[in-house]
Amino acid sequence: MSDRIWLTSYPEGVPADLPPSPYPSLVALMEESFRQYGARTAYSFMGKEQTYGETDHLSRAFAAYLQGLGLVKGDRVAIMMPNVPQYPVVVAAILRAGLVVVNVNPLYTARELEHQLKDSGSKAIVIIENFASTLQKCIAATPVQHVVLCAMGDRLGALKGALVNYVVRKVKKMVPDYSLPGAVRFNDALAQGARGTLRQPDIQPDDVAVLQYTGGTTGVSKGAVLLHRNVIANVLQSEAWNAPVMKKVPANEQATAVCALPLYHIFAFTVGMMLSMRTGGKLILIPNPRDLPAVLKELSKHVFHSFPAVNTLFNGLANHPDFNKVDWSHLKVSVGGGMAVQGAVAQKWFEKTGCPICEGYGLSETSPSASCNPVTSTGFTGTIGVPLPSTWMKIIDDDGRDVPLGQAGEIAIKGPQVMAGYWQRPDETAKVMTADGWFKSGDIGIMDEKGFVRIVDRKKDMILVSGFNVYPNEVEDVVARLEGVLECACVGVPDPQTSEAVKLVIVKKDPALDEATVRAWCRENLTGYKQPKVIEFRTELPKTPVGKILRRELRDKQ
Repeated sequence: MSDRIWLTSYPEGVPADLPPSPYPSLVALMEESFRQYGARTAYSFMGKEQTYGETDHLSRAFAAYLQGLGLVKGDRVAIMMPNVPQYPVVVAAILRAGLVVVNVNPLYTARELEHQLKDSGSKAIVIIENFASTLQKCIAATPVQHVVLCAMGDRLGALKGALVNYVVRKVKKMVPDYSLPGAVRFNDALAQGARGTLRQPDIQPDDVAVLQYTGGTTGVSKGAVLLHRNVIANVLQSEAWNAPVMKKVPANEQATAVCALPLYHIFAFTVGMMLSMRTGGKLILIPNPRDLPAVLKELSKHVFHSFPAVNTLFNGLANHPDFNKVDWSHLKVSVGGGMAVQGAVAQKWFEKTGCPICEGYGLSETSPSASCNPVTSTGFTGTIGVPLPSTWMKIIDDDGRDVPLGQAGEIAIKGPQVMAGYWQRPDETAKVMTADGWFKSGDIGIMDEKGFVRIVDRKKDMILVSGFNVYPNEVEDVVARLEGVLECACVGVPDPQTSEAVKLVIVKKDPALDEATVRAWCRENLTGYKQPKVIEFRTELPKTPVGKILRRELRDKQ
């Protein structure tokens, strides 16, 4: 496609292409902000604020600590935490030490965690104590040599920190017993690092910054290799895209964003943490977005301008009785990502806040943002918008040829935010990356004459639960290992709360097998959003003549 038809849909002032990046690395981006905004609040968490200067000082100490462990440039360090102030400190430290961030979902089971730590070759992990018992179950089978343990109250000051930790451990009993000999406490690691010196590594744009794990087409979790330049590009693209409305924030107000999406998810990592860092903004860290009363109570204390979220969170908040206790009048941009935004939710949100939800689209493989609706539009388009600056999109057939406008085909994406490939998986990389640099998304879309793209289907059997990818192969592999299961298949079914839910169909080998046993097995081996909501037993599964299970037929028979 030679002409970028979508450029006519760009708001005034948004460039077609970004100028060359001013930063050789994310470290350069962060250190510029540390210098420029030292006295400003960077993070707000449970009533405690952490400045850019403090984040600079703490991350420098922790980076020196990591280097002191003998970790060298390119080594991987895993982070397994919710949205707590230690997270951005640890990310900055890992990158400043020349190491690679491996984001881990803290709700993973031991099986899922073991795979990711082994696949990434992580030599160290920074983990919140709430999930230490999960690590204990699998650490012996992984390359991890160093464990740093965080607690919810680490950065809240001595008195409040001790109180919060007491409540988390003793009252709410959120920290199961664990044994991790040799683990070092986060504050002790900081003290140790403060006595050392950070050696500045030479970090180039093509060095790896993040391994962001995703199911890919096969369901085996793979690390999307995001280079420093990939993430920087997406930060600058997002900044340029939001500029038409964010420039309306009064000069005396610090640009403030709500970070309710988990930082281990690339959407919050880039469009929340890194974008806020670039703009000198304040980020309100929400550790548990499912606790809606707590989210609304926290938001009632702040003036905020930007709110990236998924459909389920917008919907839950807009329908909550405490919604009007929050001042939404300063909100300039609500970005919907991760899953489809429903028209009814978008309409209600606009009516209640006066700020439209701009639906965007992206993947772990695109750092993540590839397209978005104009932030100036007030109507709900039902599309994923148009490609961001410096980004190209086309709709192709199975042979890789462009299809005419208005026809369905696979969405292919090209731009500076597209990953380098999958970590140590050239075979899987070859399936999705073309020789001339296009990434094939696996999503089926239609582009209209103005360049807006509507997603109509998925090429792969992936299920999207509240913005998280669930791969049927993985669920089926886990369930097939359960005694009494002859065969099984997993599909996505529509769900009003989560967009889609997981449905599992089982053919029994042992007649005594029951639903409770299956659910207990899934709880042990699959994180919450991957667990089946619906379980059905059948005498046989629909198959092709060569024996391939027809998942589509299971879906169609709802």
